[in-house]
Amino acid sequence: MRYGYALSGGLRRRTGQIAEFYGGCAVSGAAEMVAEMAKIWRLGLLVGALVTGAADAATNPADPGKVVNAVFPASDDGFDMVRSINHYSGWISELIFETLLGYDYLARPAKLVPKTAAAMPEVADGGKTFTFKIRPGIHFAPDPVFKGARRELTAADYVYSIKRLVDPANRSPNLTFVGGKIAGLDALAEQAKKSGRFDYDAPVQGLKALDRYTLRIELNAPDYNFLYILANSSLAAVAREAVETYGDQIRQHPVGTGPYMLEQYVPRSKIVLAANPEYRGFTWDFQSDDPADQQLIQEMRGKKMPQVGRAVVSIIEEEQSRWLAFQDRQIDIDWMPQVAAPTVLDGERLKPEYAERGVRLQRFIEPVVTYTSFNMTDPTVGGYTKDKIALRRAIVMAYDNAGEIRTMRNGQAVRAQMIFPPGVVGYDPDYRSSVGYDIALANKLLDYFGYKRGADGYRTMPDGKPLLLKINREAALVYQEQAELWKRGLDQIGIRAEHPVSNFADNQKAAVECKLMMWGSAWNADYPDGENFLQLLYGPNAHQGNNACYQSAAFDAMYKEAIALPPGPERSRLYAKMNRQVEAENPWVVHTFRIRNWISQPWIKGFKKHPILHAEWQYIDVEKH
Repeated sequence: MRYGYALSGGLRRRTGQIAEFYGGCAVSGAAEMVAEMAKIWRLGLLVGALVTGAADAATNPADPGKVVNAVFPASDDGFDMVRSINHYSGWISELIFETLLGYDYLARPAKLVPKTAAAMPEVADGGKTFTFKIRPGIHFAPDPVFKGARRELTAADYVYSIKRLVDPANRSPNLTFVGGKIAGLDALAEQAKKSGRFDYDAPVQGLKALDRYTLRIELNAPDYNFLYILANSSLAAVAREAVETYGDQIRQHPVGTGPYMLEQYVPRSKIVLAANPEYRGFTWDFQSDDPADQQLIQEMRGKKMPQVGRAVVSIIEEEQSRWLAFQDRQIDIDWMPQVAAPTVLDGERLKPEYAERGVRLQRFIEPVVTYTSFNMTDPTVGGYTKDKIALRRAIVMAYDNAGEIRTMRNGQAVRAQMIFPPGVVGYDPDYRSSVGYDIALANKLLDYFGYKRGADGYRTMPDGKPLLLKINREAALVYQEQAELWKRGLDQIGIRAEHPVSNFADNQKAAVECKLMMWGSAWNADYPDGENFLQLLYGPNAHQGNNACYQSAAFDAMYKEAIALPPGPERSRLYAKMNRQVEAENPWVVHTFRIRNWISQPWIKGFKKHPILHAEWQYIDVEKH
């Protein structure tokens, strides 16, 4: 879908770095980033990128006859992003709700731009205070809760929406985005825990609507990723009256200011979005120096957006079924199922029969890591004693990542050496994991620590009790293949395993509650910095994204040190040490970085897959076909 210096020369240097980081907002290598920060700071002002597509005063120009047909391989869990870290929920929420900041559609590396904010914020107090001006004239989608009146977005809506993240009643898995960061906000949450009621009207020092359109956020300490966080859909504006009216049903009744609103919702089956008539629209005028983007720009420049009037999303878990639907022209945009790669691709290009049909391909390593988490509180695989660490390490070494890439991914992945992938700040292409596939060493470890084999060849715990792993998975064929891959490796080291099957949403809910022994999952970058991946293992984030319930004093100390540093070699060095700590204690089996082959039908114009944004439908057009 997440960190106080005295006024000295060092502070002035760091203040400059902070201000420049927030002003430039482009992700690149550390040296380029620092250079860009220094350049803007020397100008003595914060340069905010203007929204590339400026808002128009006209109503939503979307054409109801232009429909995008899309597919999700797993289900959402509703559209209240304060209560969800579900990837597919976030995808839809990006279209219904709006954050203060967003991303330039074409800029690579990813670049922050204003969204509902009129400009990038004013930054003061050494990078701790941000002042936003909200654009007047932005309205929520029509809804009965507004009793027929137009409801304008105000700064107070962001105050309320951010407070929801710390309300104990919401048990937000995204609490880490603001917890401990905004001055006075944690104290309000603590009062609620004592009284049993969260006072949304209570003033908070660090979160104020100075007037109808001015929002000020004051942090306890500089946070170099905070503007990225403000672009996450869990900090999007919601209307207080809608939340209070619909209560727990707000998940199924989202009301936002974005380009679309929910028209039909059949949980775990179908989602239909229709254009929000109150959406202000914008003119497509994005820029890029990439030669590959020039045709796209020529197709789209000057159009009033959005063009797409409806989006229909079907939930299809099986890869083969998705691929057949795309071939049958029932799906307009999808990532190519990995099972289809040998049929469709000639190396890194489409085979002629697909290129001649006008199908378009975009291929890149997505900012996602796939992994299997161990429940560190589980009596079988959890714990920090040497025998438990040895058990987990042996299990890690029994997993054949090369086999996954070859059979399960059809070559459409690379081995993950680090926890976070290429394109994310802190990634080191020369880093190599110290834990690899090694059946012989795994067996030696288990023998040494007393996991004895029985007459049937399977091992017991050191105390003689049965040793049985339960690795939860989803029903799709790809996860069945992974279960078979697990079995081949675990059989060779004498460990039995079962693979309970459930749907993604239920598995995720149980994992957040640390109820699963093991579960294979993936993490999509909320923002392009390694901290967004490492926070998944930060101890205080247990039940808030840390599905391993991993508690490591060494890891947590490095995490706190790293997030206080600006982007650069020192922070990257700490990121690498944190990766080594994970390899020492093995709360995760780190698998692969997937290569995504995004394909679109010839009638889809303007589509370019973004590394952070998921909902590109507001930026594209659909020709008659």
